[in-house]
Amino acid sequence: MRCVFSSNSGFLAFDLPPSETSRWRAVVRVLRSPIDVLSCALLPSSCTLCGTPLPHLSSAPICDACWTEFSAVRGSACLRCGDSLAEASGLCRACRLAPPPFERAVAYGVYQGRMRDAIHALKYGRLHPAARRLGSMLAEAIEKLKGQAPAEMLVVPVPLHRSKYSQRGFNQSLLLAREALRSLGKSRPRTAWRLTLAPGTLVRVRATASQAGLTAHGRRRNLRAAFAVRDAAAVAGRHVLLVDDIMTTGATARAAAQALVRAGAESVWVATLARAQRSGASGIGFNGPAVVGQEAGGEAIGITSPFPQLLPEGKQLVEAGE
Repeated sequence: MRCVFSSNSGFLAFDLPPSETSRWRAVVRVLRSPIDVLSCALLPSSCTLCGTPLPHLSSAPICDACWTEFSAVRGSACLRCGDSLAEASGLCRACRLAPPPFERAVAYGVYQGRMRDAIHALKYGRLHPAARRLGSMLAEAIEKLKGQAPAEMLVVPVPLHRSKYSQRGFNQSLLLAREALRSLGKSRPRTAWRLTLAPGTLVRVRATASQAGLTAHGRRRNLRAAFAVRDAAAVAGRHVLLVDDIMTTGATARAAAQALVRAGAESVWVATLARAQRSGASGIGFNGPAVVGQEAGGEAIGITSPFPQLLPEGKQLVEAGE
């Protein structure tokens, strides 16, 4: 049995005078510790990522230690796609030879370890409460665009095809975008950062095969005409912030951005929670050098899911080209 408490699970709210508020909070602080101990003794809960028993009530069953193990993006990176570089040289080879249709892509962390596990827990374990903490990390990635990207943008989550949405029941990119905007709304004045969530703007009109094992030409062909803009007038002349959970090879971001630009978007920027990096920089991810028409990287990443019961029988989880 798991002890999982949601922030919207029906807690009682009391309308107290200001003079009574601090007194009531003091009482709550005193009572919370023994309540945590008693509740977790009766309804034991373990961290979803490492299995360690949780010592207190939590809306998302992930321990504090695991949250501290998320690897942030560090070191030199391509100024366009955000891929890691061996040395600071501006643009990666792929972006120099085949510039992407977006202005810049940023990410909060590296797609490995606890970050990867948490994203899998959200997507395949349906651990929706984790979206708030992960969304605040996505907000930090968006902050990297400060001073470069326009202050007013449409925020467009990368959509799922209706068959994938029917299977999963939600779009993790939309959940993360909502939480990121909530976090930014608390940290930035609305007049300085005007971001409008527009989840229905981009649609995935064609289900695509896995990107794993495809050549550069095969990946481009696989994602050709996969995205469309529902109402071109809604994006014409507008700046768009494209949001996704992961960027691996970058093929999805390129295809989605291209659809937005063709519909008349003035510019497209990309923000993701995590970014897979080349083996030479982080020891994970891609194999082989970048080539023309291909993001720095090579093949898509095949990963064994920690939630295999949610995957089709006999299938391996592949994060690219979802």
